[in-house]
Amino acid sequence: MELIVPQQPNFECMDTLQTIFSDNSLIQEINSRSKRKKLAKDEVLISPGDTLLFVPLVLSGVLRIIREDDEGREVFLYHLYPAQTCAMAVNCCQAGKKSMVKAIAEDDTEVLLIPVNLIDQLFKHPEWKAFINQTYSSRFEELIEVIDLVAFNNLDRKILNYLEKKKEALHTPVLAVTHQQIAVELNTHREAVSRLLRTMEQKGIVKLGRNTIEIL
Repeated sequence: MELIVPQQPNFECMDTLQTIFSDNSLIQEINSRSKRKKLAKDEVLISPGDTLLFVPLVLSGVLRIIREDDEGREVFLYHLYPAQTCAMAVNCCQAGKKSMVKAIAEDDTEVLLIPVNLIDQLFKHPEWKAFINQTYSSRFEELIEVIDLVAFNNLDRKILNYLEKKKEALHTPVLAVTHQQIAVELNTHREAVSRLLRTMEQKGIVKLGRNTIEIL
């Protein structure tokens, strides 16, 4: 499926851009040629295999970035918060590759869609270069954490890390998430997740409800 940049009015988003950049010419160039898009909770912005015509910059809310294989198995990679962009999207746009990740709204979210034909032009601005370099550095560190979790930690630690990341993203300890959703995103079995969550509840780490989990 090819993603088409939605034709919406380009409302002002200067405040967010000014928290990232001080170069007014850079801010004006991004603002004048990009478009805003609102996403409902759990709405998919990017899917694996999409031809990317834009790079998303989060204005409000949170995007969840997931890696999905050919069989539909998923692994959570990282979250994107306001004033952050996706290093993998930048890389795919520059290399002309299709998307290798899925981007989903963790909550109601608004993003700025920077068109792919503008990305290379923005590198004439030193602040844009620095922003992208910092983006690559931050995402690389987060991916190393994911590798460490997958390679060196038990499933209970992976589940707790997943819940803590979700708590941080949504700013609430009570999470509307099912055991099946956790199992899918951690690429494991629901029964194993349920068993470990019950053990964690007995230890006073979490409290289980109907389709909710509270981190204590």
